[in-house]
Amino acid sequence: MIRFVVRRLAQSLLLLVLVSMIGFALVHLAPGGPLAQFALTPGMSQAALNQIAHQMGLDQPLPLQYVGWAGHLIRGDWGHSYRDQQPVLSIIASHLGATLELMLSSTVLSVLVGTWVGVLGAIRRYSWADYTATIGAMIGLSIPTFWFGLVVIYLFAVRLAWLPAGNIGSPGAPASLLDSVRHLILPCLVLTLVTVANWSRYMRASMLEVINQDFMRTARAKGLAARTVLIHHALRNALLPMITVAGLQVPTLLGGALVTETVFTWPGMGRLFLDSIGYRDYPMVMGLLLFSAILVLLGNLLADLLYVVADPRISLR
Repeated sequence: MIRFVVRRLAQSLLLLVLVSMIGFALVHLAPGGPLAQFALTPGMSQAALNQIAHQMGLDQPLPLQYVGWAGHLIRGDWGHSYRDQQPVLSIIASHLGATLELMLSSTVLSVLVGTWVGVLGAIRRYSWADYTATIGAMIGLSIPTFWFGLVVIYLFAVRLAWLPAGNIGSPGAPASLLDSVRHLILPCLVLTLVTVANWSRYMRASMLEVINQDFMRTARAKGLAARTVLIHHALRNALLPMITVAGLQVPTLLGGALVTETVFTWPGMGRLFLDSIGYRDYPMVMGLLLFSAILVLLGNLLADLLYVVADPRISLR
């Protein structure tokens, strides 16, 4: 186990270096470059821009700039935001909680709903319930996240006035659990749409494969109750492949959170990323890219480890 974890961490580190190199090149080759937001300052002369570029090391070749940036990164210095003049890591930490709250709540809801819909579609294959679930999943996969977010805001916040239209809490009001939950419902519902359709389809396919296995027929022949056969034999084995699906859902959740947080003005990493791009805050953009890559790699590693915990027959070598 330990050797496997060390080997995977080494592979992840190499992949992280590759991601950082590509991201660094793309960010610095984007139109305008890192000095674009300084050039917009009234009265900024070319001489002043050249001085800023020299102070920031932007007049050096791109490979040398990357080496310098990576050297600071290894020492724990992720740079300072152009906009806030605050350390990048501290800004990410201040927004991480809101994103994790949204992602974890939507993941739990997606797993519960997606598992139930997938199992129902498998045990009642080709019934009205299965066709309804299939059509619903196709609709869920086809609806743009931003459009669905605007629709639920108009329906539940504007027309019915049941829920707030955005933000993480009511401005000026004391923080409370009820207020936080009310603000979480709509963005969680929209982000859940991104993953529940995939989860239900994968769960249906996995369940169909399991219920036709020999051990399932043996369990029924022994006279076990249908509920026991379904839950303790079929569902338990069908959930094993879903561990991999859960690990692969991390990029989908991050991408969905980016759109969802923007629509609902949710103060998380997704909205921070778009704001940083608009402001051309390149240290912040690079920090968010790298941090997101770390989350994806850790999610995949955790899925591999959970596989061993869930199925003792699997050995990591």
